[in-house]
Amino acid sequence: METLKFWLQDHPTIVSFRWSPALSWGSTWFFLISAISFYVTAAVTLHLILRFLGRRRPVPLGPIPAIHNLAMSVTSLTIFTGMLLSAKAELRDTRWLWRRTRTTPFEWFLCFPLGIRPSGRVFFWSYAFYLSRFLHMLRTFFIVLRHRKLSFFRLFNHSILLVMSFLWLEFTQSFQVLAILFSTAVNTAVYGYRLWVEIGLPVRNFWFTVDCQMVLLCCNLVCHFGVLLLHYLRGGCNGIGAWLFNSLLNVAILMLFLRSYVNEFWRRNLNNPTSYSSSKDYSPKHAKLNGSYAKLN
Repeated sequence: METLKFWLQDHPTIVSFRWSPALSWGSTWFFLISAISFYVTAAVTLHLILRFLGRRRPVPLGPIPAIHNLAMSVTSLTIFTGMLLSAKAELRDTRWLWRRTRTTPFEWFLCFPLGIRPSGRVFFWSYAFYLSRFLHMLRTFFIVLRHRKLSFFRLFNHSILLVMSFLWLEFTQSFQVLAILFSTAVNTAVYGYRLWVEIGLPVRNFWFTVDCQMVLLCCNLVCHFGVLLLHYLRGGCNGIGAWLFNSLLNVAILMLFLRSYVNEFWRRNLNNPTSYSSSKDYSPKHAKLNGSYAKLN
């Protein structure tokens, strides 16, 4: 346990981390805009090439999707554990500040004090989460190669998630610690389930991934109300502008997700009222729903 704490909490690289263009790879606006432009251009180009060639069969990818799911699940679990240990250490090291400002640790999770700098343990793991968004984007290319499906919402959502994680660091946004803990916990379960599917083990419930996304959205929405309340009661939270952008996006995604979730639920029940789930549910015919809930993947 002490070894784990050292590598995930007390390593000099983690403790001395500081977000800055000179020290952190990918920390400039130019890099962010270039990366998103390259991602969109590459995905659209690949989609058009496959359509031009008239290829209807899925492109064989071998074990690559399974390896990607394993990498995402392990990465998410590592970030979750590191963020949890680092947040605990930060609360321990700044205990004297809570007594002076009459702030509880729970309030710190929701509302960073004004003037806080993006340096230290929790921001190292926020940076790791930002970098993991690039690995997550590879899933778009797998879907294009397998199903020749490319939706505007998938491209838009993946790009926005990258922008949001960048803004968390650039403006030291409040609530990012809880948001990363929620997201990485859900991603660990979802990508573990997808790995289970990829290697051919029995699939028990297609709705597992959908329900995980529903839980993530609802938890984020509830916490956003807490941030807003503390912002007015405690005299302001750091990075409130970035938080407002994040909140508007989460509400829009939640509304779209609920509509798709309810429509698919009733359609499947009307077609087969005796079955809520099936071992063959994870198939291309549900690409429409996949495109909806994949917005948070």
